[in-house]
Amino acid sequence: MATDLESLTAQLQSLSELATKSVGDVQTPEELEQLRVEYLGKKGTLSQILGAMGKLSAEERPQVGAIANQVKQTLQTQLEERKITIQQSVIAKRLDAETLDVTMPGILNFYQGRQHPIQSTIDRMLDILVGLGFTVAQGPEIETDYYNFEALNTPADHPARDMADTLYLSDGKLLRSQTSSVQIRYMEENEPPLRIACPGRVYRKDDIDATHSPIFHQIELLAVEEGLTFGDLKGTVKTFVEELLGDCPIRFRPSYFPFTEPSAEVDVMWNGRWLELGGCGMVDPNVFKSVGYDPELVTGFAWGFGVDRVAMVLHKIDDIRRLFTSDLRFLRQF
Repeated sequence: MATDLESLTAQLQSLSELATKSVGDVQTPEELEQLRVEYLGKKGTLSQILGAMGKLSAEERPQVGAIANQVKQTLQTQLEERKITIQQSVIAKRLDAETLDVTMPGILNFYQGRQHPIQSTIDRMLDILVGLGFTVAQGPEIETDYYNFEALNTPADHPARDMADTLYLSDGKLLRSQTSSVQIRYMEENEPPLRIACPGRVYRKDDIDATHSPIFHQIELLAVEEGLTFGDLKGTVKTFVEELLGDCPIRFRPSYFPFTEPSAEVDVMWNGRWLELGGCGMVDPNVFKSVGYDPELVTGFAWGFGVDRVAMVLHKIDDIRRLFTSDLRFLRQF
C-alpha cells in the first residue's frame, strides 16, 4: 500500500509542476481553455489520478485527497491569473494597433452639419407647445379645395381663392396656403377635447422680396373642448410668446378670418416697434359643423404664427431670402 500512496503522491506532484509550466506558456484564451479541460475536466489528468485511490486504505485516502485538492486549487488560481494576463495583453495590442495620433495634421476638412434656422425655430416653438399640453399633427402639402378652403368656411367668392393668391395644380388640387387644413383632417378623425399644433410648409403666390416668399412656414394651434373662451386664447398666446421671446408687450388687434369669429392679429413690441406675429380667434361654428362637431356643445380657439418671421427675429436676419438660398457661408453661422 505504501507503494501506491507514494506513486499517487508523486503523480500529483508531477502534475502540479507540469501544469504550472504549461499554463505559463499559453498565449490565447482558446489554448487556456483547452489546457483547463486537459487537466481539470471530467476525463482530465487529475480525475484519472484520483481514479486509482480505490487501491488505497481508508487511512491513506484522506492524505491523497488533501494533496489533490491543493493541486486543484493551485492550478485553478494559475489558470485564472493567466486568463487575466492574456486579456490585458489582447487589449494592449488592440490599443497599440488602433491608436490615433491626434497631433498629426488632418488630410481633409470635414464640416459638421448644422441645423437650419427654420427647423431649429420650429423645434423651439414645438417644445413650448408640447410643454403646454399640445400634440403635434401634420398633413399633406398638396391639398384639395375642400380642406384648404370650403371646410374652413371660405366661400367660393372669397379673395383667398383667387389665382393671384393661391398656387393651383393642373389636376384641380392646390398647394396648401395654410396649415389650417391639418386641423380639419384631425377633427374629422378625433373627438374633442383636443389640443394640436400643426407645423409645416405653406405656399402663396407672393412676389419675392426681403419680407415675402411664395414658400414659407407656419405653426397653427387648435384647442377644442367645452367652455373655452377668448380669455383662454389670450392666456395661451401670452404664455407662448413669453417663453419664446421673453417678457415683451403684446397686443391683440381686431381682424377678420373666415374660419374664426371673433378674430384678432397678434403683435409684440420688439426693438421699439410693433411686430406682427400672426392671427388668432375663436373657431367659427360653421367649421365645427363641417367636421361633425356640435357648436352648441364645444368651443375652440385657433391661431397661426409665421415661423420664418420668428426665425428672422431670433437670429437677427435682415432678408427672408437668405433662408432659402442654401448659402453655406450663411448657414454655418447657426
